[in-house]
Amino acid sequence: MNAVVAEARSWIGTPYVAGASRRGGGCDCLGLVRGVWRTMVGPEPSYPRQPTDAPVSTDVLIHGLRDHMRMVPADHVLHEGQNLVFDLRGATGGGHLGVLCRSGDGWTFLHSYSGRGVTESTLSDPWHGRIVARFLFPMEGR
Repeated sequence: MNAVVAEARSWIGTPYVAGASRRGGGCDCLGLVRGVWRTMVGPEPSYPRQPTDAPVSTDVLIHGLRDHMRMVPADHVLHEGQNLVFDLRGATGGGHLGVLCRSGDGWTFLHSYSGRGVTESTLSDPWHGRIVARFLFPMEGR
């Protein structure tokens, strides 16, 4: 199993807390990625804070991740441990993040959302169709 996936799975059950990033204590979707970063890469880079009650735009997520991670070209295959950026403008008005995983013969992703916390969900066609970017943590692919 991919080390990023193993770390992200260790967050399953962490409650949803907007703006937080503490395994077991609470996190949002960005907080999950931030927490995995701290374990896998080291101290997290600074990033602009946004009000916790406002959805983060897809463009802001992509711009921020591009500054610190390696973007995966759209024509490359899916690979465990990729950070997925979803465009949920029609659903929540913003972007969403998840960590790509394998489960049996199918794709899943780990993410945190209100009312559920960190959970693993099937990468169904509707979710897959909302992926707008993929990124790798800097230590991957070496």
